[in-house]
Amino acid sequence: MIRILLADDHTILRDGIRALLSADADLDVVGEASNGAEVLSMLETMPVDVVLMDVQMPVLDGFATVPELRQRFPDTKVLVLTMLDHENYVTRMFEAGASGYVLKNAAISEITYAIRTVAAGNPFLCSEIGLNMLYKAVSQPLAPVHEVGEAHAGSDLTTRELEVLKLIAEGMTNGEISDKLFTSKRTIETHRQNIIAKTQAKNTAALIKLAVSRGLIS
Repeated sequence: MIRILLADDHTILRDGIRALLSADADLDVVGEASNGAEVLSMLETMPVDVVLMDVQMPVLDGFATVPELRQRFPDTKVLVLTMLDHENYVTRMFEAGASGYVLKNAAISEITYAIRTVAAGNPFLCSEIGLNMLYKAVSQPLAPVHEVGEAHAGSDLTTRELEVLKLIAEGMTNGEISDKLFTSKRTIETHRQNIIAKTQAKNTAALIKLAVSRGLIS
């Protein structure tokens, strides 16, 4: 039996994952936490094999939680379950001590396979991220030369990220963008973080400059 602790600040998501995992007789969700501080506190008295953890959480996020967890509870594995798909986040979480990384849009069969893989002491990277990184590695063109401090061209931005970038450049807030695109504010915040990570833009002005260079705004 693999004992699992769910860590995500969205109750409805935890409920959904618990329900899906309950179909597997060898997977047992023994607890739930809404942030990293709760995870560390619960592990003091609760034996857990795998912590299924989001990156973005209040109080103590995944980046801060994982190194502390691995130091204090070395036998407990961490499997990241998140919406953040950029390689920077993947690299940072593995460097922090995570054993696996899977996206929230993955099939439940892949998530359960990932849980069993990391519980057995092996690393896991979900297929979508792995393929994206492979395609990028084999098809990445030579990067153009930029002026010091200039944002990258952003050619690896997704269609949705380019759309969000355009609306940011028009001066819209995350809330206004989420209303316009009929999605959650949290999703827009994730897109914005991905855009910043991919472009290395330091501020909104740099993002606007990028939007102009991409022809998104005049």
